[in-house]
Amino acid sequence: MATATATATATATATATASSTQLKDTATSVGPRVRALRDAMGLSLRDLAERSGVSAPMLSQVERGETSPTLAVAGKIAAGLELTLSQLLRLDEGQHVVLSRAADRRRSERGGHRFEELTPPLPGQRADVSLHVLEPGATTGGRADPPMHEPGSRETAVVLAGTLVLVVDGARHELLEGDSVTFDADLPHHFENEGAEATRFLAVIAAGLRRS
Repeated sequence: MATATATATATATATATASSTQLKDTATSVGPRVRALRDAMGLSLRDLAERSGVSAPMLSQVERGETSPTLAVAGKIAAGLELTLSQLLRLDEGQHVVLSRAADRRRSERGGHRFEELTPPLPGQRADVSLHVLEPGATTGGRADPPMHEPGSRETAVVLAGTLVLVVDGARHELLEGDSVTFDADLPHHFENEGAEATRFLAVIAAGLRRS
């Protein structure tokens, strides 16, 4: 019985040590990820310091890989980037490449507006790509469409076929096939198809890029 207990204790200790080592290795490589996420959100070191409670010099050392943050510090940085600790450290990601098969896409349709989500729902993801089809006379922005985007979001739309009208904050913008537009997606907006044929366009929504 004593031997079995000792074996179980040794196994638990080894598992804990392995987990601790994995966390340490992950935390050590988190610097470039923090820098990329901070840049994507348009934050300076001082901005992130104010949001996270971690000093700017410490953040700079973490980003340059000069120091490995403790889990407590990493947790504060994650909160400042509007992520969970596991999302920042990628502990809940099983793989770095995720295929989104056409047959498995999330689809929706409402009153002549069809759209497909091209990106899978990954933790910590700050950009989504969707494919839209608007029949003649159809518009987006109905009750079954996605809600208004979070503050600071930007959206880019690319017209693949047909013509498209974008209405942002009351202003109209006409786009032809091949045209693209980028706008602040937290403003009231919708798309219209005033043409005689169906319009196809891609929409890319990046969260929290514009500092509001």
